[in-house]
Amino acid sequence: QVQLVESGGGLVQPGGSLRLSCAASGTIFSINLMGWYRQAPGKQRELVATIGGSGGTYYADSAKGRFTISRDNAKNTVYLQMNSLKPEDTAVYFCYVLTHSPYWGQGTQVTVSS
Repeated sequence: QVQLVESGGGLVQPGGSLRLSCAASGTIFSINLMGWYRQAPGKQRELVATIGGSGGTYYADSAKGRFTISRDNAKNTVYLQMNSLKPEDTAVYFCYVLTHSPYWGQGTQVTVSS
């Protein structure tokens, strides 16, 4: 079993920055894909960014140029640096990890508002 603990969400003004972290623990042999999804009120969960084991990344169009995903394999941790935040980035952000099975974090609230 794998547990994911997220941190770093909060309230920020438009144009501000936040850094999300997600640490995986438990029975982990290898982590293939790590990523972040988000879900805004009344909307479906959507992909934000992913990063593979070798460091290859993918970003949703809404995240390109503003968000950066990274990972520390020694710590089984994935990060999401979010800059130039907009009100439309307001959502619950979920960490995603794919090992032998997919696992989800509990979610962390990000609110962008003045």
